[in-house]
Amino acid sequence: MRLPTGEMYVWLFSLVVGMVQGHIAAWNKGMYCLNGTVPGVDDQNTNSAVTPLYQLSKNDWWFHHYNGCDEFPPADGDFLELPAGGSFTVELAGNRGQTSFSFGGQYTSEWPDGNQHPEDFNDPNCITTPNLHTQNQSMAAGTAFAISYQSDLSQVTPENLVVFSVRFNTPWKRVTTYDVPSALPACPSGGCICAWGWVPNGCGQPNIYHLGYKCKVTGATSTTPIPQAQPPVWCEDDMSKCVTGAKQMLYWNQLEGNNIQVDGYDLAGSRKSPAYNQKCGFADGKSPFY
Repeated sequence: MRLPTGEMYVWLFSLVVGMVQGHIAAWNKGMYCLNGTVPGVDDQNTNSAVTPLYQLSKNDWWFHHYNGCDEFPPADGDFLELPAGGSFTVELAGNRGQTSFSFGGQYTSEWPDGNQHPEDFNDPNCITTPNLHTQNQSMAAGTAFAISYQSDLSQVTPENLVVFSVRFNTPWKRVTTYDVPSALPACPSGGCICAWGWVPNGCGQPNIYHLGYKCKVTGATSTTPIPQAQPPVWCEDDMSKCVTGAKQMLYWNQLEGNNIQVDGYDLAGSRKSPAYNQKCGFADGKSPFY
């Protein structure tokens, strides 16, 4: 029997989402490729932003260029808003259809895949649905946002893109909050460019994420420019080696443009993996610049 049009649509959507084991992106109205990467198409079920980056040229992994994500900016007037001294939320999910930015949010849950999972979700091998690249929350590697005081994405460099907020033990739940330093000055009239990043800690391919956003700082009181960012270093075994002040995002396991190299094992006996946590000198919450 042929399904009515509405039922057929829901069935097809469920099939697509069910097949997308996917990865994780931070969804917000200010992000690049929110609508996908097909000109003129508002794809409610896109997962263009979630594809991880591994062994790519700098031109391809930088702001997720390899599938054209950086060529689809947000709608005019849409920004990721950063309240100075406050906080903001994004939705960590494997597909736009599993966020409130699609289908009226009817396919969302507390989790990035739109399904239900126990609060103490744990898999000693690896949680793969959603694809969190971790065994449990305590082992989630951490995610970060960075900001560049450039309005044109082509003018952003690793040195002027500075990490300003880190959230340990993420990605985990869908709705995730990040803190904003009060020291962030206002953006230029055209806004700033922000980026979200994540380096999975084992549990699959050792890739990275590097997504772009149009962003702006609200309620800014500081006028002190943010310093140039320095590459982070592995410092778990000696905290005196940690880079203090403004830090770059982590760029790793690419054909070119890497800013950190590690080998051997960490103090827990696992293979070293750079991450947005104390192992590379990052603190949870607001990141210091000075």
